Amino acid sequence: MADGRVERGNQTRRTVLERTMNVASVDGLEGLSLRKIAADLGLSKSGVFALFGSKEDLQLATLRAAVDVFVDQVVRPVRAEPAGLAKVWRMCKGWLDYSGRRVFPGGCFFYSVSAEFDARPGPVRDEIAKVRSDWTRYVERVLDEARLAGGFRDAADASDVPQLAFELIALMELANAHSVLHGDPMAYERAGRGILGRLRAVAAAPDELPERPPAFTAPS
Repeated sequence: MADGRVERGNQTRRTVLERTMNVASVDGLEGLSLRKIAADLGLSKSGVFALFGSKEDLQLATLRAAVDVFVDQVVRPVRAEPAGLAKVWRMCKGWLDYSGRRVFPGGCFFYSVSAEFDARPGPVRDEIAKVRSDWTRYVERVLDEARLAGGFRDAADASDVPQLAFELIALMELANAHSVLHGDPMAYERAGRGILGRLRAVAAAPDELPERPPAFTAPS
């Protein structure tokens, strides 16, 4: 019986977080309400309050759940691939696909909540900053692995890696922002061309990278 209660609680938690991730990607983490989420899902308010003791707890849990989704969509598909700039490109393409397919209805979850909390001190902002730093470090690591594997034309120069990571992330996030605001799926193709152009410019073997990204089809 105890195991059954635990599993029901875990299922309720998953159901709530699936809802809050989608709501927060559009309305922001401040738009979350334990009472409203319970009503929307037809759940017991007392049960939801027992799982998330405060709005801040709900915000942090939603953020961490979104990280798991992001890892499944962007990081895990390329994790086992051999180091190289082709892996970097597929990672970036995975990010563009994640945003463009609207895995979250508001586009990139972390772009949305970063703009919301970037000037607000507190635990939620600190967690967002950590997640963003973790992603930047991961992009830098994948780039540096490509450099060490001989993928860069100048393999000895590690100083360009943080700059290149910054530029790739900037292109991806601008595509997300432009697409969400203007409803223009071509932003992803433009970003893809920019990313490939930067990677081919530093590549020891640019022919191993495509010249152009694939055409992007907006979700129906």
